[in-house]
Amino acid sequence: MDNTQLLRYSRHILLNELGVEGQERLLASHALVIGAGGLGSPVALYLGSAGVGRITVVDHDTVDATNLQRQIAHTLDRVGSPKATSVREAVAAINPDPQVTAVLQRADAALLDELVPQADVVLDCTDNFHTRHLINRACVRHHRPLVSGAAIRMDGQLSVFDARTPGNPCYACVFPEDSGVEETLCATMGVFAPLVGIVGTLQAAEALKILSGLGSRLVGQLLMIDGRDMAFNTIGLPQNPQCGVCGAAHA
Repeated sequence: MDNTQLLRYSRHILLNELGVEGQERLLASHALVIGAGGLGSPVALYLGSAGVGRITVVDHDTVDATNLQRQIAHTLDRVGSPKATSVREAVAAINPDPQVTAVLQRADAALLDELVPQADVVLDCTDNFHTRHLINRACVRHHRPLVSGAAIRMDGQLSVFDARTPGNPCYACVFPEDSGVEETLCATMGVFAPLVGIVGTLQAAEALKILSGLGSRLVGQLLMIDGRDMAFNTIGLPQNPQCGVCGAAHA
């Protein structure tokens, strides 16, 4: 690190848990952020401000006026612009160090098989189960840690799935692909604006801990957030031996 970086990241360096070595790991790391909306905005801003060296942001959508209530990386003058590009501009305005790549397409299986192996951590900031399951499959296949967040109405969820260690559950262990879970979208159900910020910030925190070498204690745990009472509860998540993605038959 040069003198400018030592000053910029001084508050991280002062932490015994991080120090110079941890910050250097962040500067040398690569995070893949899928989704540049309510969750992806705080995720990218905090990863960027913390000095993650490479950040790839995937999103096929454009900024809409209705996004500005909660998607804090975007601004009024960028309405109509690609969200991934808008996030890249937002990170650059805070910190010039990260190399931010904007991928302006939908995260399908082929794209994920290309991008996931290149990343040190993957952050799922999407809002539909189909894409979440594609991301999970790619992370299991390529042995990459996945930080998964969700928020709708007044409720949020967060978990870390790490396929690098045998016996850890994956996303499909908790939400099987054939479970028939009904989609709930912000456009029809609404979402409390600060809630996506809370979940996204926690996602960024877990990713930074993984990248810096601290690890995550949310592996195999589901953190549930009740925004009404501001209550946080955690439950254990065992691996499902019959899971169609990470179970014994697919190991």
